[in-house]
Amino acid sequence: MDNNLRVVIAAAGVGRRMGGEINKQYRLLLSRPVLAYSIDVFEAHPQVDEIVVVAHPDEVNYCQREVIGRYGYKKVSRVIPGGAERQDSVWAGLQSLGTDTAYVAVHDGARPLLSKQLIDRLLESAREWGAAIPGVMARDTLKMIDRDEFVGHTLDRSVVSLIQTPQIFQYQELIRAYECAYRDDLMGTDDASLFEVYIGRVKVVPGEANNIKMTTTEDLLVAEALLRMNRS
Repeated sequence: MDNNLRVVIAAAGVGRRMGGEINKQYRLLLSRPVLAYSIDVFEAHPQVDEIVVVAHPDEVNYCQREVIGRYGYKKVSRVIPGGAERQDSVWAGLQSLGTDTAYVAVHDGARPLLSKQLIDRLLESAREWGAAIPGVMARDTLKMIDRDEFVGHTLDRSVVSLIQTPQIFQYQELIRAYECAYRDDLMGTDDASLFEVYIGRVKVVPGEANNIKMTTTEDLLVAEALLRMNRS
């Protein structure tokens, strides 16, 4: 096993908050599907030698035809069906990779504006610590609220980080974390949360403010503006 980096892109979500007849990862962003932008960056990265896309079971053929085939990606080895939850989909993707995988990046297909530099930072830290995730420090005041929507207390925003993807892990350790999570019937909020419980510390590296997730139609408009600005 060498220091290869392989990628699982989770693109099986239905994106109910965005609405529309097509799921958010296939919505057009400056005439190209949202999902294509993420694949572009991993496809061009010299350390990446394989990409697996996990799609909704009803959209596997569509994804293969309209994204992978149409744009001629060479590093995408397969498009596989996802599960009921994001964790199930990522687990399917992880299991589809070979046991010779050294490091794996798990990324949300609805987060199109990642950069090569972010991947580089994450991979460097993952090689040192075993796990690395991108985080952006909170800018707004953060308050804990109770079930009746009253303020419980104010959080110290200097120690709160807004976590993004991709998240990069030593592959065999993430596999072990997933196996333990399913044994204990634990569903995590992200991949790092499982790693934290069963393996150990996770290094947070500086994320990027532009690395936003497409959740609403407004997010698409913001992403379009950022892409136009970067091209000007």
